[in-house]
Formats: sequence, C-alpha cells, structure tokens
Amino acid sequence: MTDLTTTLRERLGLADPVPVAFQRGDVEEADGFDRERIEYRGLEGDLIPAFLFTPRGRDTLGGVVVFHQHNGEFHFGKSEVAGEVGDAFQAFGPALARRGLAVLASDSITFEDRRGAVQGVEPDYYDWLQHYNAMSYRLLDGDLLMRKCLDDAQRALSVLVQAAGIDERLVGVAGHSYGGYTALYHAAVDARCRFACVSGAVCSFETRRREDTGITLFETVPGLARQIDTHDVLSAIGPRPTMVVSGTKDKYSRDADQVVAKVAGDFITELRVDRGHALDQERFDAIVEWIVDRVSDQ
Repeated sequence: MTDLTTTLRERLGLADPVPVAFQRGDVEEADGFDRERIEYRGLEGDLIPAFLFTPRGRDTLGGVVVFHQHNGEFHFGKSEVAGEVGDAFQAFGPALARRGLAVLASDSITFEDRRGAVQGVEPDYYDWLQHYNAMSYRLLDGDLLMRKCLDDAQRALSVLVQAAGIDERLVGVAGHSYGGYTALYHAAVDARCRFACVSGAVCSFETRRREDTGITLFETVPGLARQIDTHDVLSAIGPRPTMVVSGTKDKYSRDADQVVAKVAGDFITELRVDRGHALDQERFDAIVEWIVDRVSDQ
C-alpha cells in the first residue's frame, strides 16, 4: 500500500473491503454470454442493482468491474454497459464476456435504478438534482460522495469475485469519463484491482481550472487539490498494469500525456487520439483487447 493510498483512504474515511452478501436474479441468454441480475446492499443499506455478464461455452479467464459513464444521462447506468441503451461504444459487458471475462456493471448512486423518484431508463426532470443532493447533503453531514462511490466500487469488486467464482488475482476495473474517474481512484485505494483502464478521465487540476472544465461531484473533496494531483493518483496504482486512453480534443483528458509523463515506471499503456471525448470504434476495440490481454497473460 502506497503512502498516497493510505492518505486518501484516511482522508475519505473509507472502510476496508469486505465480503458482500448478494442475491441472484433472472438470467438472460445471449450470443456468447449470459447476463444475470445481481442485487446487494451498500454501506448505508441502500440496494445496489447490477448486471453480471459471464462467458457461455468457454472458460472464464478473469473478471473486470466496468463503471458506467455520466454524460448527463442519469437514466442510463448498467444498461448502457449492457448495450441496451445509449452509446454502442459503452457496451463493454457483452464484448468482454464474449472474449472470456466475467463483467460486473452496477448502477452508480443516483443513476438508472438507483434514482429516488423513478427507476428504469427513462429520464426524469429532477435527475440532476438527486445527483447534486447526493453530494451536498453528505457535505452537510461531514461526509463525501467520493467515500460513498468508492465504498460501492469496493463492494462491486467483492461481488464480482464471489458471484463469478474467479481468482481475485485476475480482476481489475475499467471505465470511461465518470466511470474513468471511479476506476482511477478505486484502483489507487484498493490493491485488489490488479489492472485498471482509465478512459477520458486523466487531466491535471491545473489544466481543468485554467480551462474552466467542470469537476465531477464525485471529486468534490474539500482540500483535495492541496494534497494530490492526478499524476499522484496514477502513481499509486503502479506497478499494476494501467491503460490511459485520451483525446487531444477532450477537455476531460486535455493534458493526459503530460500527466502520464510525470509518473515513474513503465506500467502505463497510453492510447492518445486526435479526437474528442466520446469513445469510437478504435478506442473501444483497443480497450477490449488490452483488458483481455491482462487476464490472458497470466
């Protein structure tokens, strides 16, 4: 455990990972994989719904928790990772399961089935307000949305290992945009993440401040920028294999190449394209291949 890992866990008040009881639900068969609904409880007793994708007709090589994006679409969560709604280049669940990985995709708090007013994949006018309140009410109580989200992330990894029955030496995390921030910080604080793919979420605080880039409510931790910067978080993941995907025209990963250059060691695989934030076929395929290689090499 690195000094930053210890510092960040203590700063957040993040509890240690624990085994998590879960309930299995309906199983749907698809081309090359099964998708099962899983439910488990968060630290606050809240219900966390997820999809577990497992290969069909072949051995399971390893596993990955895929955190969904934000994109201002609070009505999309696990179902976008499942390829049922939203951007086709977020459908990592089916793509990775067909290649031999077990994949867990849960709804982040205030997304899809974890919204208070409505559930499902239809938008509600007050979706944004629930997300804002998830941060602000915690701040009033001296708590942090990041603590809650990372505790949820740790539970997701525990459920993946338990439900899929896989070797925890062969599991990692991945995500794009909001999911990328979650994967970045989760891997930094939880050594059980044996690899991490972070897409569209590596940018220094200085650059974001200079270009007036919005900060995710997840990262709104008082005093955080005085203690660390993005390269410090990346450094805390090493020497575990890490992939950083970015676009030169993406304000959320504007200086990702410069951030990576500040990180010592050779554990980072970098893919930088001359395009914007939204994923495309090239980046999607590269992420899938990199993740498959991480479990195939073991």
